Amino acid sequence: VTDDKGRVTHDFITAATEPNQVWLTDITEHWTGEGKLYLCAVKDCCSNKIVGYSIDSRMKSELAAAALRNAIALRAPAGTIVHSDRGSQFRSKRVVRLLKNNGLHGSMGRVGSSSDNAAMESFFSLLQKNVLNTRRWNTREELRLAIVVWIETKYNRRRRQRGLGKLTPVEFETIYTTANAA
Repeated sequence: VTDDKGRVTHDFITAATEPNQVWLTDITEHWTGEGKLYLCAVKDCCSNKIVGYSIDSRMKSELAAAALRNAIALRAPAGTIVHSDRGSQFRSKRVVRLLKNNGLHGSMGRVGSSSDNAAMESFFSLLQKNVLNTRRWNTREELRLAIVVWIETKYNRRRRQRGLGKLTPVEFETIYTTANAA
């Protein structure tokens, strides 16, 4: 899964055989009538579940840190690799300290290599198609609510995925957890 420098290699998606081995994170933006709204999401590579996210009107390191804190609070992982691009938010002292203090390992893609975060970009593409581009958003709050509803009720719980045997991320993790408990 990692190379000799601790970076996630290109086969990290298929190499994640259980939840909380590898998480991906990235930030996307969308315009509203009030200005831009930013979403930082954290995705588990094994189940494709969005395990944490944060939404704000500013793209600062706190946006990334809040998404990671949400994922950590829900999952209590240890040893998880958290892969991102080289954005300043992910290189910030705040995020680096958060990873270290929670036993997580940061990994960043190579400069100019968009394929490193392709799985995260595919999630954002679905979000774009299913929420962001469906209409004009007058307020940030309107769009924030639509994003939360889509992630929580549709993407994680209803969207069946071929790579998961036509299960939803929640179903996949439930079956995985039940099988491992037995």
